[in-house]
Amino acid sequence: MSRLSHTLYEIQTIDEMARLDRWINRIHPLVKLCLTLFYMILVVSFEPGNLIGLLGMFVYPFLLFGLGDISIKDALFKLRIILPLVCIIGLFNPFFDRKPVAVFAGIFITRGMISFCTLLLKGVFTILSSYLLIATTTIEDLCYALRLLHLPKLFVTQILLIHRYLVVLLSEANRITQAYLLRAPKQTGIHYKVWGTLIGQLLLRSMDRATELYQSMCLRGYVGEFYYGNKKHLTRWDFLYFLIGGVIISLFRIFPVFEIVGRLFI
Repeated sequence: MSRLSHTLYEIQTIDEMARLDRWINRIHPLVKLCLTLFYMILVVSFEPGNLIGLLGMFVYPFLLFGLGDISIKDALFKLRIILPLVCIIGLFNPFFDRKPVAVFAGIFITRGMISFCTLLLKGVFTILSSYLLIATTTIEDLCYALRLLHLPKLFVTQILLIHRYLVVLLSEANRITQAYLLRAPKQTGIHYKVWGTLIGQLLLRSMDRATELYQSMCLRGYVGEFYYGNKKHLTRWDFLYFLIGGVIISLFRIFPVFEIVGRLFI
């Protein structure tokens, strides 16, 4: 399987996960979106040196992975490209801030090391929460929630079309790549002399497919805004989910739970 085929497979896998009939998928998308944004705000609000307190915020994605029967291993594998970029954000903190704050097993722990770990965890937790949102909510429901928040319809439409046309673009690129490799079976990759030609072909074919898609949208009554299926109404279970989730992550933000538990054992 080529890289493009594997990428398409991963996108389709996430879409299929979002369309499963699970209890967490049936939660109103507005509730899941607001709770995810609230969680991200709380995670980012931690001070750079509050590493112990930040560890407690893992409880929200951990509970969702367990209750939603979502594999943590698969999530980390799908985010393998983004997570290293998060590490680069605070990579130089240990070199710039060398003030020692503790000693562990004969090794001086500097303030830069702690701030680096804090930034790393902030990035990992926010990315995992975003993944859980898209893995349990379809793109149509997510756009519907954004419209309920009164975001401009042009902005929401762009999000939906980018998601749909990205699959079209990758499909066309995969077909061109496979056709080239079938005509040059002894090559390990695409020769640089034909890069310009293939990119031009990809652009033209993608534009043709996009035009066909737009014409089919117009034939189905598209007038500048999508109608995202059946409108969902908030139920008491949605409010209960938001209340319980908000209380749990707020408690872990206000109180250093891990530190309190550690003191009890000590």
